[in-house]
Amino acid sequence: MFVLGVLVFVHELGHFLAAKRVGIRVLKFQLGFNPTIVSFRRGDTEYAIGALPLGGHGNIEEETPEDHRTGGDDEILSKTKWERFQVLIMGPVMNLLLALVLTAVVLYQGADVPAYEDQPPVVGAVAAGSPAAKSDIQPGDLILSVADHPVDTWEKFFIAIGSRPDREVTIRLQRNGVELTRKVTPVSSGQSRFEIGDIGVLPNTHPHIVAVNSGEPADLAGLKAGDVVLAVDGQTITFHSQLREAIAKHPDSPMTLTILRGGARQQIVVKPLNRSGTGWVGIQILDELKSIKPGPIEAVSMSVQRNVQFAGLIFQTVWGLITRETSPKQLMGPVAIAQLSGESAQLGWIALLSLMASISLNLGLLNLLPIPILDGGHIFIMALEGAARRDFSVRAKEKLLLAGFVVLMMLMVTVIYNDLARISWIGRLMPWK
Repeated sequence: MFVLGVLVFVHELGHFLAAKRVGIRVLKFQLGFNPTIVSFRRGDTEYAIGALPLGGHGNIEEETPEDHRTGGDDEILSKTKWERFQVLIMGPVMNLLLALVLTAVVLYQGADVPAYEDQPPVVGAVAAGSPAAKSDIQPGDLILSVADHPVDTWEKFFIAIGSRPDREVTIRLQRNGVELTRKVTPVSSGQSRFEIGDIGVLPNTHPHIVAVNSGEPADLAGLKAGDVVLAVDGQTITFHSQLREAIAKHPDSPMTLTILRGGARQQIVVKPLNRSGTGWVGIQILDELKSIKPGPIEAVSMSVQRNVQFAGLIFQTVWGLITRETSPKQLMGPVAIAQLSGESAQLGWIALLSLMASISLNLGLLNLLPIPILDGGHIFIMALEGAARRDFSVRAKEKLLLAGFVVLMMLMVTVIYNDLARISWIGRLMPWK
């Protein structure tokens, strides 16, 4: 309720402020939905608080062609198209501004992020039996593009692959100075309830040992803080989670760790203890990270860059849905938003604000789509009327709005189905899945 309430209220606040600015009478502006529990009047507007804190709404004077018009200059239909455009556009604009502000606040706090994210996607390891291995993608290959979309960092690569599960894509790569193309079909990773494509390539990074417990198996075997673990029993280790899993599977069983110490490779045999059936060696490990701590101006600049990048991904996803390149199963609705909000809240305010920024950006941009019934749809109809130099009839507008309503209902049914299918016990009741 908090996340959706804030986002919808900010959206409606934009419409309200713009209406007041151009001189349109607003009969009522309410925080939350009915029933109204507190209200007061100032000027021509009643300000109220509703019992359901899921957003807000404004009641603008003579908002539709069916309303009785008095001809007063404070009615929205008495205003010019430019003035009405300002009222319509300010709702999405407020959501976009909120996304910028929240992202800047999150970035200003600083964070430790994977060091490889902004590095070129040079393959460090390929999982055995993975789609990449079957398509002859090898360690050392530099990935240039995915489905004709350039990817110059690991972050962009993972986004491009993750958004195309179970869809064959063309990967252009460079090997020993020669450009090659490979066809590969990403599979759902299975590590998330959302369908995220994966082809089994990993960056050239490895976990670091940051501390060794005295007297534990790792200490007795000669492991030291600062060692970089490259492999376990010949299997490349990229992330600390892989190392933890490998150790857990070897209780009372010797394992050979290939490490990097002082620029030199070494092999060390360590025998994990058996703790309740799980291997234990007594080390603390972390992935290779880098710290980001921008100043206020830099945080705002980074926020603009990040939101522009994410906006491009949103439009790419919408186009992918139209061209059937993106799976509708990746969409999420109110149930999934509630789940993510709860999970983010448990992680703290920064994670929750980050989620709010992402949803606000989506809300702002999707409201600008030229679908009748959305703000962008009303703007689109006004643009058509301007080009035709006449207003459309009430009947024509009703048909357009009905078409937009049908599209939105189809989308709503799809996302709610996706949300329910991701809940394990409900998913088990769907034999067709």
